[in-house]
Amino acid sequence: MLMNSDPNQSRHAKLHQHLDGYAAEAKGKTGVSRIIKAASYSRDGFIAAYYNEAAFRQVVWLNALLLIALIFLPFGLAVKMVLLFASFFSVVVELFNTGIEAAIDHTSTAKHPLAKVAKDVGSAAQFLALTLLFMLWIMAAVSV
Repeated sequence: MLMNSDPNQSRHAKLHQHLDGYAAEAKGKTGVSRIIKAASYSRDGFIAAYYNEAAFRQVVWLNALLLIALIFLPFGLAVKMVLLFASFFSVVVELFNTGIEAAIDHTSTAKHPLAKVAKDVGSAAQFLALTLLFMLWIMAAVSV
């Protein structure tokens, strides 16, 4: 019997022994290969969200305009950093919301009270993120 000289390899195999097919192959990546694959999955996620979800497109374009304005407006560095964070935060929340909606729709497109709760909670999270973004921009504009 051949012994594997890499203890991490056997520990990794044990950790993911329940997976098969595509999942096992995806989890089997390590090092730079894993980083490249992860970046590829992230790119695919951005593309899927952009082409399949109007709300994501709207948030992206809103934040693109705000970021262009941020370049030219005379805010201090700290204010620009907070506004930049709020913009990214709203995009991240919309990505989560889009993922939740896709998972719910994959499970079933039938109306179900729990599906409604999940979608409504995701929507509420995005509402708060956009409210935060709006309030921070108002406060920054008033402070100039």
